[in-house]
Amino acid sequence: MLWNLLHHHPRMLFGIAVSNFLFLAKHYTMKNVIPLAVCLLLFSCGSYNSIDSFYEAHKNDDQVTAVRVPRFMFSLVSEISPEMKSLVGNTKDLRYMQFPSKTESQTRFLNDQMNSFASNSFIEVFRKNDELKRNVVSIREKRDVVKEILIYNNDNINGSFLYFNGNFDPTKVKKLVNGSEFQKFSDGLVPQFNLQTPGINE
Repeated sequence: MLWNLLHHHPRMLFGIAVSNFLFLAKHYTMKNVIPLAVCLLLFSCGSYNSIDSFYEAHKNDDQVTAVRVPRFMFSLVSEISPEMKSLVGNTKDLRYMQFPSKTESQTRFLNDQMNSFASNSFIEVFRKNDELKRNVVSIREKRDVVKEILIYNNDNINGSFLYFNGNFDPTKVKKLVNGSEFQKFSDGLVPQFNLQTPGINE
């Protein structure tokens, strides 16, 4: 039961652990509090609150493809879709990750991770669910500018995260979402970098 809670509701357990830690810190000695601090650290590792920490934690996982596109290649990948050209031109950081997602446990892990991102100051602007399959677009805004865009797709074979960081026009982003341009860009990025690896697609 504890494992299920840790896997599916790490943020809830983290909040409980914080409350208990503060209570014990106020009423007991540091010797008694240290074991709880260790548990608190473990709970905090149950989910990742930023793309950067998630990328670094999983880029070396078995059968995972991870690409951080270098800036000098932005002009090349912008040619994948004419509609995406202006967006890529305003991008500072572009990353793509692809995971195997052929089992229910793999798919649920990836779906839960995307839900964790969406609840951490990202705003979900599009979602399509088909049983465990997902197509989700979330953004993070600062004033009148979109600063981050996260696109998650899962077809029960592969799960992928496409991430943009930069300064983007909200109106253009909305138009790209409505036209499924992010999906087309993701599909074009795979052959562009020859990301079809035997370990994932056999």
